[in-house]
Amino acid sequence: MLQDPLNDAMATIRNAESVGKRDCKLRPASKLIGRVLKVMQESDYIESFEFIEDRRGGIYQVRLKGNINSCGVIKPRFAVRRQDLERYEARYLPAQDFGVLILTTTEGVISQAKAKEIGVGGKLLAYVY
Repeated sequence: MLQDPLNDAMATIRNAESVGKRDCKLRPASKLIGRVLKVMQESDYIESFEFIEDRRGGIYQVRLKGNINSCGVIKPRFAVRRQDLERYEARYLPAQDFGVLILTTTEGVISQAKAKEIGVGGKLLAYVY
């Protein structure tokens, strides 16, 4: 029974990476999962992903690179001001300038580096390193 599709997707990616698989399938697909995958691709953690329609919610076929040590969702979804981003980086990432926090903002789903660059805050969704 699905409680949190984003958490299930991140756990599937983490498990596939830990056993050395080159690809994995995420189901059910959602727009949020697609946007998180886009940020992971821009940050060079996954090679590519594509949406496959199966008339049951869809599937994301993700091509892995082997760059992910860990990934997961952040619960509860903390609201973060741009001044407080560094505090959450220290909490969820293992080292400075290592890994990515993914957050949802008024500008869309973006990484913490881009949020700092454009000067917005938002709600934390996930981390990847």
